[in-house]
Amino acid sequence: MVSFSTGLIFVTIIVVSRRKNRVGFGLIFTAVKSKKLPAWQLGAGVLGASFVAMQTHVVPIAGVALFTVASLAGQTAISLFVDKVGLSGGKKSAISKRRVIAALITVIAVIVSAWDRFSMSTFSVAAIFLAVLAGTWVGVQRALNAQINVYSTQSFATSQLNFISGTLFLFVLFFIRYLNTGQPLSKLVSAPWWVYLGGSIGVLYIAFSATAVQHMGVLVFTLFSVGGMLVGSLIIDLVAPTSGTDISWYLIAGILLTYLGVIANGQSRFSRR
Repeated sequence: MVSFSTGLIFVTIIVVSRRKNRVGFGLIFTAVKSKKLPAWQLGAGVLGASFVAMQTHVVPIAGVALFTVASLAGQTAISLFVDKVGLSGGKKSAISKRRVIAALITVIAVIVSAWDRFSMSTFSVAAIFLAVLAGTWVGVQRALNAQINVYSTQSFATSQLNFISGTLFLFVLFFIRYLNTGQPLSKLVSAPWWVYLGGSIGVLYIAFSATAVQHMGVLVFTLFSVGGMLVGSLIIDLVAPTSGTDISWYLIAGILLTYLGVIANGQSRFSRR
């Protein structure tokens, strides 16, 4: 809720301050009115918000490592099908043997990178299933954002639409929880200042991914984003390690495997040419 709310404020300032972004936001609804863009796709941000909500409930049960692996497996798997049907609005890509191999290598890479953080005491089949399901939502969201971006032509306008629908959805969920439990939003006042940067980073990520997926497809973007996530984890462990944290060789091996998956997929594209 905090991430989406602060992100919405950040992206609104960006869109309002630049005319081309304001025009781009309006073009989205023009496309809907002309029936070029289905109205239901305007709710792409709900998928991202649903992922956040699911993460909040599943991580305490399954742990961060298992949730990460399961959700990324879901993202990778759905990417194959999303690219096959051309949901992103770009060129369709058949589910080839090499693309499947690249996806499998990436999932294995994530498993290896988190191997030393797994705990079978928190293993839950139901939680893993929900994490995989949440991952598929992210894959579909990326495709829908790319298609919306075709009409907005401005990635920040696309990002704003995501944060509007996502924030409204999370607000409804929070209100329902409040009515049922009486629990207010977490103690925001005592939270570290950097917590509020998450929304701004999310805005930039959505804006970048909406444009990138248009050109490279959901699977390729997912492969690179997984690699980037693992490299980012390594950098954090090097620059600002938490107490008791050592540089994991599992993480390094996972990074190498991830880019092996990228190479495998790239070889597939090269061979088709």
